[in-house]
Amino acid sequence: MIGDIQGCLEPLKRLLDILSVGSDDQLWFTGDLVNRGPHSLEVLRFVKGLGAGARTILGNHDLHLLCIAEELAQPQKGDTLDTILEAADRDELLSWLRSQPLAIREDDYLMVHAGVFPSWSAEQTVRLAQEAQIFLSGPHYRDFLAVMYGNKPNAWDEALTGLDRLRGIINALTRIRLCSPNGIMNFSHKGELADAPPGLIPWFEVPDRITAKNTVIFGHWSAMGLVLRPNLIGVDTGCLWGRTLTAVRLEDRKVFSVPCSPD
Repeated sequence: MIGDIQGCLEPLKRLLDILSVGSDDQLWFTGDLVNRGPHSLEVLRFVKGLGAGARTILGNHDLHLLCIAEELAQPQKGDTLDTILEAADRDELLSWLRSQPLAIREDDYLMVHAGVFPSWSAEQTVRLAQEAQIFLSGPHYRDFLAVMYGNKPNAWDEALTGLDRLRGIINALTRIRLCSPNGIMNFSHKGELADAPPGLIPWFEVPDRITAKNTVIFGHWSAMGLVLRPNLIGVDTGCLWGRTLTAVRLEDRKVFSVPCSPD
């Protein structure tokens, strides 16, 4: 399991060197392959080129790229996506990216980019992720990308329909960090947990979270850093911010990391 790369190709290659990946091994990337780092285009090509040896899911920065490519969002300060948008193989890369899942489950492991609604089971998470992924990879994907941004709905209701339902799924899988104790998502804070607004807790500490019986792997929360619990693995260790890029080997929970330089 490898945390958010965000266009940092050189640390990724150094990390793979120390992993000594064999033909029977598979790399799982927690999303956010692109943006903010210096080599977004090269990372996208590299991971795509790994073929069956790698699986990745969509993160919020990957979705941001898709929106900008369709001229449905404006670039933000610090974006490093121009090389992708200007590349000769841009359409091939973007089509490949749109076809990636939003969640992966294997045995008792569930990988998502950011987290899940506390009321979701692992089975429900995958089913809902597939709903959104089918739409994103289908002919009408622009309809959703056009209205993807927004903080509502911030609570789950199985009765949600249409684009609101899809936005709720995306918000949980690619943006969630903090919730109220009753599972209402809050998007106001991205930093250290110690600085979180009063009354908010990490999504994975909401009482009676159904996926607590699984092992959930996630990225997204670089300020939190490495998280290793029996049922939780967080692997975004802030490579983009000059900290480390980290991999965790599932069979023995061994941690591998390489230092990163701020760009």
